[in-house]
Amino acid sequence: MLNWYDWVFMGVGIVIIILCLLQGGKSEGASGAITGGGLNVFVKTKERGAEKVVSILTLVMAIVFFVIAIVIQVSNTNGSSSSETVEEAMRILL
Repeated sequence: MLNWYDWVFMGVGIVIIILCLLQGGKSEGASGAITGGGLNVFVKTKERGAEKVVSILTLVMAIVFFVIAIVIQVSNTNGSSSSETVEEAMRILL
């Protein structure tokens, strides 16, 4: 049986996948690499507007994903009840 934090973990993972798919490419792609147009791959490009919001949201959701992964791991390794171990894992993280 899945606990509430398992559902949150899966939801955050799905959101991360969607956010990654929404991010625009920073180079010309495969055609630019074949034709030699990708010479400016390492040029700094500043994200603006919606691209910056999606980038920040991706970073925040990735941090949340890893925190939840640690909480689930700590709660599953201990023999106590799940609510006690989740609280213990949160105390360790914070």
